[in-house]
Amino acid sequence: MDLTKLRKMMQGIEELWGKLGSGVVTLLVLWATFDKYFPYELRHFFKRYVKKFRGVVNPYIQITFPEFSGNGFHRSKAYQVIERYLSASSSAKAKCLKAEDTNHGSSQTTLVFSMDYHEEIADDTFAENAAADAGFKVWWTSCRDEPNRQNIPVPFFGAERGADDGGRRYFTLKFHQRYRDVVTGAYLKHVLQAGKEIAVKDRQRKLYTNCSSSGGGYRRSTWIHVPFEHPAKFETLAMDPEKKKEIVDDLLKFKESKDYYAKIGKSWKRGYLLYGPPGTGKSSMVASMANLLEYDIYDLELTAVMDNTTLRNLLIDTAGKSIIVIEDIDCSLDLTGQRKGANLEKNLREDEEEMNPKKTSQVSLSGLLNFIDGLWSAIGGERLIVFTTNFKEKLDPALIRSGRMDKHVELSYCRFEGFKVLAKNYLDIEGHCLFPRIEQLLTERDMTPADVAETLMPKSPQDDTATSLQRLVEALEAKRFGPILDSP
Repeated sequence: MDLTKLRKMMQGIEELWGKLGSGVVTLLVLWATFDKYFPYELRHFFKRYVKKFRGVVNPYIQITFPEFSGNGFHRSKAYQVIERYLSASSSAKAKCLKAEDTNHGSSQTTLVFSMDYHEEIADDTFAENAAADAGFKVWWTSCRDEPNRQNIPVPFFGAERGADDGGRRYFTLKFHQRYRDVVTGAYLKHVLQAGKEIAVKDRQRKLYTNCSSSGGGYRRSTWIHVPFEHPAKFETLAMDPEKKKEIVDDLLKFKESKDYYAKIGKSWKRGYLLYGPPGTGKSSMVASMANLLEYDIYDLELTAVMDNTTLRNLLIDTAGKSIIVIEDIDCSLDLTGQRKGANLEKNLREDEEEMNPKKTSQVSLSGLLNFIDGLWSAIGGERLIVFTTNFKEKLDPALIRSGRMDKHVELSYCRFEGFKVLAKNYLDIEGHCLFPRIEQLLTERDMTPADVAETLMPKSPQDDTATSLQRLVEALEAKRFGPILDSP
């Protein structure tokens, strides 16, 4: 008897599951048909009232923080700060974590943990640290929308950008409606403040380079980066001490002049033109500037930029407290021609028409000028733009005039003051009997700081100070009098 009842019960369960499964399949088919074939207006009307009904029966509120704000021109600051805040707490609470190596190319490997996609954690720490309800609790979720594979990917940074494979990333914050005022006020203020403090504490300066704009597909960012660990500093630069002090004072004054630039109605940026023969320390100067100001560096490769629009978007995607560098600008693009007349606007059009349409990069001189001091250049603030060149005279005057390249710094051949810095750096000496002879030779002959430094470096364990200095004397004596025209 009991066995018969059990069999009937099992049959009833099977029938129930069969009907339930059939009903679910029917609903899915109906929903797919509705979503695909019904007019957008009808679908929008239906979804709006479904959402209202769900709001009545569901007491929880949800806030979304997308990775890219507005039209997707730049990464949301709020998203980045929340990401820092959650990274600090998720390692102890989340069950699924992402581990990332932050020291790419560094000798030390440091792992940073963050929430994996679609992972949820509860945050009740605010109730412990503030005058909030004892039952206060919110839930954070790290989300990613899978991209529509039927869409044609485009190399543009819009709202669909953000994930490794093109998905849109965002955080959601869910909380009970009775905590609306607490969450939108004190709690989010606490999250943003704590996230900023964590970002400052963990900040590592970075060296960026732009991704090639010729490849298809979505891209997390137009820039990729590695940790910036260059040891250069102004104390070790081989140049005249007075000129060095002038540059340092100018940089420090710029860093402290936010209010002054706002007062005079100029965007908070400054242009530097570093020019001189190869091997005179232009790249070391850029690294020293970054270390002095504690700025990131964006090394912009113009030949990898498709057109003027891409160049502008690269500028938008940079952060403040940074140096944007274009090295060897005389070799980057066809930007060295002299103006053919007084009408600048006409000449700019002529330059653009002369561009070869088959070239990989279609960046024009007018596009670069707008990049330096156009309306979009004011985004971000606290930014240096640095050009380096071996041949200043080849550059178009419109490119290097005041207001674009505000300070021109010539880095020339090594003279005695610069040699003394190198001798201190490489040999740890401040005087020697060969110094007078070296001073005389450096006055008569041209040798770059890079060549002097290489000559001073010990070449074997047996090399001492006298050997290195004598090798430099011989190298200088082997050079002819007057300036040497080194090949670029």
